[in-house]
Amino acid sequence: MSKSDVTIAALDIGTNSFHLVVAKPVETGFEVITTEKEVIRLGQGTGEMKQLEPDAIDRGIACLKRMREIAQTHDAKLRAVATSAVREAQNRNEFIKRARKEAGVEIEIVSGIEEARLIHLGVLHAIGIGDQPMLLCDIGGGSTEIVLAAGEDILLSRSFKLGAVRLSNRFFRTDALHPSAISSCRKFVQSMLVTIQPEIEELGFEVAVGSSGTVEAIAKLIQQSNKEPEPKSFNRYEFTAADVTKMLDLLADAPTIKQREKAFNLEPSRADIILAGAVILEGIALSFGVKTFIYSDYALREGVLFDTLQRQDLLDHPDGIDPAMHSVQQLADRCDDRPEHSANVARLALSLFESLQKKLKLDVSCRRYLEAAALLANVGVVVSHSKHHLHSYYVIRNSELVGLTDREIELIAQIARYHRKGVPKPTHGEFAQLNDADQHIVRSLSGLLRIAIGLDRTQDGRVKKVSVRSEDEQLLIYVKASAKTDLELNLYAANERRGLLSDLLATKIKILAQE
Repeated sequence: MSKSDVTIAALDIGTNSFHLVVAKPVETGFEVITTEKEVIRLGQGTGEMKQLEPDAIDRGIACLKRMREIAQTHDAKLRAVATSAVREAQNRNEFIKRARKEAGVEIEIVSGIEEARLIHLGVLHAIGIGDQPMLLCDIGGGSTEIVLAAGEDILLSRSFKLGAVRLSNRFFRTDALHPSAISSCRKFVQSMLVTIQPEIEELGFEVAVGSSGTVEAIAKLIQQSNKEPEPKSFNRYEFTAADVTKMLDLLADAPTIKQREKAFNLEPSRADIILAGAVILEGIALSFGVKTFIYSDYALREGVLFDTLQRQDLLDHPDGIDPAMHSVQQLADRCDDRPEHSANVARLALSLFESLQKKLKLDVSCRRYLEAAALLANVGVVVSHSKHHLHSYYVIRNSELVGLTDREIELIAQIARYHRKGVPKPTHGEFAQLNDADQHIVRSLSGLLRIAIGLDRTQDGRVKKVSVRSEDEQLLIYVKASAKTDLELNLYAANERRGLLSDLLATKIKILAQE
């Protein structure tokens, strides 16, 4: 069966809400067709969640029917996964049987450890951090999963009965906040997490990632509280542990659910559990020494999709995939009418970057921005060949590129926008909004990209190698072909495009064939 013939749907049956995603497999992952979320509160009741309440089961079955209908509309095979509320309930079989009979949905109950593995699988494809040791925390309604991993290798995995709904049921049951409730909840959370503190300290981590709705809600409140510009995507949004504690204190200053709804513009279904979620996230930071969190907008349901693709041999990427660059390549494949030319340009641009990185005072992270911009510079042709560099900016800016922050997407879009025609100017609206450091990145990398495009003016990859040398107060870029090939047009085009880089370096640049 070919990938084009397959549509899959993953349903996360959570304690607080049900999440559906319908997608089609593509080269290295999936392309989302539609998503749906409903707050069901399957785990509503006592703190221990030993029973699914009859009305909660009814709400759940009604939702399953709607979710199944959405999947059927897209002719998608549905895989439904249930987490802590169902796996802990003594009457879970009643729910599972009704789901099968009334909604036509077969439910998989996953263990806490399997839940953590699937979440980790999803997060890997949203956060491009390579093999850096990562502490992952996913705060659900009924449980919190903690994973310590290096790339695809899970070094430690634990599931704790610490969820935003569960702890709200236990510590914040009344509408008015009891004076000792937060203190009691804090002590309880830390008493649970301390059990793996020695292992976390021994293994260590470099990056801390948070996922799922609770972390997303807290991240958005922090962004608003800090009066930061709202990013187009919260994926890879960063916030500090101090931000979490500050936000928890602000939430506590609104002692009733109604006050929290009004003060923070929260939905009722979030306002009544946000305090418990913030206590858990703060506890993770305090217990494991987290200074900064990164938010991942991929979690369990995306992990289920990737796992399903792997099971069906529809995911053929190598281990250690860089989700950002694969996401970039997918966009290029869909929109670029000259992909081989773009690949040649990317190769030449990266070669120039390696020679001039120190002279341009660029961080190594800029290498990926340049490669992405080179591959995506021409995606604007999907709109129109005329002024396609301007269209490329908007195509990139409004595409869902995973593994990249909002800032990184903006930089890539602007570098691609300036690959031809006018150079970056303070009068250009988007460019003017960048800080000085990011403006330097855009100028530098678009300057390199312009020369690389000129070097492949014939669009046949005849330029195989470039080398850079400083001589007599000028910069010499030597170009070599694989055979005795005429480079006159390529050299002319590259020299015509050297102005931006020359101005930036305040140095004369000459591009010539290597003898």
